[in-house]
Amino acid sequence: MRDDPSERPDFSELYERYYTAVCGYARCRVEDAAAADDVVSRVFERALDGLARYDPRRGPLAAWLFTIARNAVADHYRALHGRIGVSIDAADLRPSLEPLAEDALARAEDRRALAAALARLDEREREILALKFGGGMTNCGIAAQLELGESHVAVLIYRAVRRLRSVLEESR
Repeated sequence: MRDDPSERPDFSELYERYYTAVCGYARCRVEDAAAADDVVSRVFERALDGLARYDPRRGPLAAWLFTIARNAVADHYRALHGRIGVSIDAADLRPSLEPLAEDALARAEDRRALAAALARLDEREREILALKFGGGMTNCGIAAQLELGESHVAVLIYRAVRRLRSVLEESR
């Protein structure tokens, strides 16, 4: 990506640089992989349509793109009449290389437990964890995205992880 804020980014560069992060974010926020893929498609379609209107003086490209992603996820849930879900695959987006059925079963149980625990968190906690771990964003990037201070974001992440751990321990 170009560092000169006066230059418009090339869509192919934007797609290559941010696809994995946007996909990870969507898979953490949407109930199944196919629906998450639809959301990702809409994000990049909207980004392509709006790229000429992107103003680098208003904020970083990543913040602009994740705003589109957050809105696409919200649109997805509005279309489902407010039903909120968490992808079971959010715990591990890579396919298992475990050859044993027992290991695969244990991993699936862990993913279900994580999904259930994530569902018990409030919307803000799920959002911040999805941006951090699903989207791979830095605290600085999340701060810009949510219009918060970087230290406040660090505290929110710490508290959300601590609450998630507590919910997981309660369920055992």
